[in-house]
Amino acid sequence: MKNLNVYLRYNVVILTALGFSSGLPLALTGSTLQAWLFSEGVNLGTIGLFSLVGLPYSVKIMWAPIIDYYVIPFLGRRRGWIFSTQCGLVVFIAILGLLAWFMESGGFPFRHSKGLLVIAALIVFSIAFLSATQDIAIDAYRTDILAPEERGAGAATTVLGYRIAMLTSGAFALVLSDYVSWNLVFWILAIIMSLCIIATFFSKEPHSPSRLPKNLKEAILNPMVEYFSRPDALRILLFIIFFKLGDVMAGAMSTPFLLDIGFSRSDVGMVNKVFGLTSTILGTFAGGTVIARIGLNRSLWVFGVLQIISNFSFVGLASFGKVYPLMVAAVGIENFTGGMGTAGFVAFLMSLCRKEHSATQYAFFSSLMAITRVIASAPTGIVAEKFGWVIYYVLTIIGSLPGLALLVMCIPWNDIKASQSLADTRI
Repeated sequence: MKNLNVYLRYNVVILTALGFSSGLPLALTGSTLQAWLFSEGVNLGTIGLFSLVGLPYSVKIMWAPIIDYYVIPFLGRRRGWIFSTQCGLVVFIAILGLLAWFMESGGFPFRHSKGLLVIAALIVFSIAFLSATQDIAIDAYRTDILAPEERGAGAATTVLGYRIAMLTSGAFALVLSDYVSWNLVFWILAIIMSLCIIATFFSKEPHSPSRLPKNLKEAILNPMVEYFSRPDALRILLFIIFFKLGDVMAGAMSTPFLLDIGFSRSDVGMVNKVFGLTSTILGTFAGGTVIARIGLNRSLWVFGVLQIISNFSFVGLASFGKVYPLMVAAVGIENFTGGMGTAGFVAFLMSLCRKEHSATQYAFFSSLMAITRVIASAPTGIVAEKFGWVIYYVLTIIGSLPGLALLVMCIPWNDIKASQSLADTRI
C-alpha cells in the first residue's frame, strides 16, 4: 500500500491531465483527419499524402534546444511553453472547424478546390507542429518535476491520460461525426483542448537548474557533448534502440495475425483494441508500482524478461490457431507486460536527462525509439508472409535478446544507485 501512495502525489496526478493534452492532437491528425477527408470525397492517394503532416513528431529534436534555451515570460521555463502550445492548438483546431463549416455551408467540397486541400494541409501541419512542440515541453516538465521514486508512477499516469485522449479525438470523434457535422466535432475537440490549459495553471513549475544555456549554440551542442562524455553513452543508446524491439515486432502485426487465423473484426476490435488498451493501462500502473518498490534498474530486468515471455503466448496462439480463450490470454499478457515495459522505459529515459538539457536530451532519446518503431515495423509483413506466423513470433523472441544482453551490460541488477539520476551516477 505504501508503494501505491506515490500515485496520490500532486505532481504525479497532474500528469494525467498533461498526458491527455499531449495525446489529444495525435489521433486528430491521424485517423480522424483521414475519416473527415474520406467523407468529403478526397481520393485515397491524397489521403495517404496527408500522413506527411505528422512529420514534426519524428523530427522534433530539430527545435527541442529552443525549448531549453528560450524562456517564455509567463508561468515559467516549462509551463510557459506548455501553455503557449496549448493556446495555439485550441486556435488551430477551431480554425479547422471553421474550414469545415465554410465547406459545408457554402457547398465547397475538397474535390472542387485544390486550394482548400492546401489550406487544410497547412492547418493540420500547424496542429502537428504545435503538438510535437507541446510533447517536447511536457516531456521536459515531467523529467524535471518528478523525484526519482516518482518516475514510474509519473510515466503511468501520463500514459493513462494520453490513451484516454486518443480515444477522445479518435473513436469518440468518429462516433460523434455520425450525429453532428464535422465542424462541430472539431469545435468540441477545441473546447476539450482548452480545458487542458487549466491543468497547466494548476501544475507546479519545476525548479530551474543553476546552469542554463547562455545562448542557442550552447543549447544545441551542450546536451550532446554532455551525454556522449558519459562512459557507456553508446551502449546505452543501443539499449534504447533494442530494448523494445521484440515488443514492437509482436505488436506491429497483431491485427493481421488475428484476422488471418480466423478471428472476426469484432473479436479483434473488442479484444485486441478495447481489452488490449485496458491491459496496457493496467500494465503501466503495475510497472510504476514495481519501480517504486524495487527500483528502476531491477524493474527493467523484470520487465525485459516478461516482455520476452509474453511473446511465447503468441507462438502458442499461432500454433493452436483460432482458440478464443488463448487469444484473450495472449492479448492480455502481451499488452500488460508491454505497459510495464513502457513505464520502466519512460522512467529510464527521464533518468538519463540533466535538467538543464532535459527537453533536448529527452527528444533525442525518444526520436531513437520512434526510428526503431518505424524501421522494425516495416519488414514485418514480408517476414510473416514468407515464414508463417509461428516462425514470425519466434523471431520476435529472438529480436528481444539483444536488448536483454545490453541490459546486462549497461544496467546492473545490484546497482544500489538505481533510484538516482543516471545522468549523475554515470552508469
